[in-house]
Amino acid sequence: MSPRHTSTAALAALLAAVACAASGCASSASAPPADTASIAERAAQLGVDPGLVFTTSVEGYDLAPQSVSPVDDAGLTATWFDESTSAMISIRTSPGAPTAESCAAMPLWDAPGEAVTCTEESGLWHREGGGTHEFLAERDDATILVLGGNGAPVDDLRAAAEAVRVPSKADLERLFADAPTDRQTPVERGDLPSHGDGAPIQPTGPGG
Repeated sequence: MSPRHTSTAALAALLAAVACAASGCASSASAPPADTASIAERAAQLGVDPGLVFTTSVEGYDLAPQSVSPVDDAGLTATWFDESTSAMISIRTSPGAPTAESCAAMPLWDAPGEAVTCTEESGLWHREGGGTHEFLAERDDATILVLGGNGAPVDDLRAAAEAVRVPSKADLERLFADAPTDRQTPVERGDLPSHGDGAPIQPTGPGG
């Protein structure tokens, strides 16, 4: 191979590596999941249940690391953003597998007053009401709610739900890139009584 061909091949390889880093190639569904110890260690940084740590990927959307935070019963929430359209896709994880009953009973995130219609589609629950669409995915006895914002197309939401998975090592690094390095523990309040309704103790002054 000539030096010119060698340099061209090297340049092509470099460009491919840069493109892969930018688009998150390592986070593809084909990448093996991170080991359970690594997931547990990173989940502890946010006080999240390791069994509720999931991720997804949709073409054109990039993870916003600052959006990754605990939610509800030790679940995880994260948001992906399409810079060209401002559309957003978020996931919210919770324990327990979804059912037809739980699907219909859960209010829609952006239309809580609307009745929810649930349709099973290829292993997903498609939730719809008042023009709002959401999806529920099940992974390892956990429910992953996929919802959109800023006009995210329903096909993108479906793609995100289909791509929900246990994070790979690279996924894990991206998910917890902005997480604190110390483990999160509940804040202990010193002004709460050990009996009664738990209201804060507020000593009164001389005037009562």
